[in-house]
Amino acid sequence: MKKKIWAGLFSLTLIMGLLSACGGNNAANNGAAGGTNAGNGGAADDNKKVTINMFTASPEYTDAFNAYIAEYKKVKPNVTINLEIMQSDYNTVLKSRIAAGSTPDVFQTTAGGDIDTYAEYSADLTNEPLAAAMTDAVRANMSSSDGKVLGLPVKGNLFSIVYNKKLFEDAGIATFPRTTAEMEDAIAKLEAKGITPFANAYKEWWVWKHLFQHFVDAAAQDAGVTPKELVDKFIAGEAKIKDYPLLYNNFFAYVDTTVKHGTDKPLERDSNAQVSDFASGKAAILNGKGAWDEEAIKKITPDIQIGIAGYPVSDKPEQSQIITGADQALRINKDSAVAKETIEFFNWLYTSEYGKNWFSSVAKVIPPIKDAPLPDLDMPKQMDEILKKEPSGDLSINYSLDTFHQKFGEIMQAYIGGSKDKDAAVAEIEQAWVQLGSAQ
Repeated sequence: MKKKIWAGLFSLTLIMGLLSACGGNNAANNGAAGGTNAGNGGAADDNKKVTINMFTASPEYTDAFNAYIAEYKKVKPNVTINLEIMQSDYNTVLKSRIAAGSTPDVFQTTAGGDIDTYAEYSADLTNEPLAAAMTDAVRANMSSSDGKVLGLPVKGNLFSIVYNKKLFEDAGIATFPRTTAEMEDAIAKLEAKGITPFANAYKEWWVWKHLFQHFVDAAAQDAGVTPKELVDKFIAGEAKIKDYPLLYNNFFAYVDTTVKHGTDKPLERDSNAQVSDFASGKAAILNGKGAWDEEAIKKITPDIQIGIAGYPVSDKPEQSQIITGADQALRINKDSAVAKETIEFFNWLYTSEYGKNWFSSVAKVIPPIKDAPLPDLDMPKQMDEILKKEPSGDLSINYSLDTFHQKFGEIMQAYIGGSKDKDAAVAEIEQAWVQLGSAQ
């Protein structure tokens, strides 16, 4: 067991109900269950009653998860899948359950560094059909340092600024700014028209990592290293934020700008409040988010004109990039009594015709697998067009553990709340990177 990640766990009394495996069915099953090598033990017994317990941290996909659970019931009537979803304190509860020997059959973690963190609890999926179905980039995000596929992507993802095209047009801004100077000009034009530039969700710790990674990518480029090499230097205690102007100056300046020119009480605005602020036209820019919010935005304002863009992190327009990849992973408990049946279920999801279409038509996310259609949404379509012309930025949040990212978010919340100045925040971020950045 990894000493660092489990240190300091306290006992918890957990009172949670299982969400029933109900939900709509949006497509007929067109594929048989795959994975005759499921769990290295052959196909599961179709007659045995099986219950699979899933514990996830993605409430935005509750209906979509329940849809594939209901569809799989038609394929395997003997399999019951219980879905339990928690967002607040999910990581603490998961670690407590694992420490108590109650690891769920399926659980969710971040990708990248956390693939290794939970390796000893995760089934090896390297030779499964589901692994072969993943895109190369996503498979890399799901692989451990020794090359084993130990995770299943929840979805492909897009991290970008999201903006209201009409509000920008109303302010006389033809194209989204790509440099810091252009952003200052755009802010002035928006406010001259009475438009608040930024909708923030700084109550959420995870929003901060989405912002920061864009500056990490650019800082690494300026230093002539890869983002992973730069992050590894911080984790090893061999780098200082002050030595990277895009981190010490530009990142904090951007944060200050979003607070000064954003919606009121940013530390009280959570993700849902931010989406509401943006969708209702109270602000022109959705800050720190990505493609997963489009459905929620359009439920509020169906005809909103959405645009995506990279963050203007410097005076170099080429450093304004969208970021793509897979940052969330499902894991199958290798010691589960129903590991074979669980692997067979996910082989079906990732290889059947229903599964290929589930990502785009039901979950309406960017598919993490090959030969699957994009959802009929603005952000993925624009992403596809952008990537034809310029490269994606590196998903550098994957190079640090979420234990670090959560602490990072808390530090930044204290910074904008006024209880820490920039230098104090920087010192604590550097310390957190060394203490919490990796599982080693």
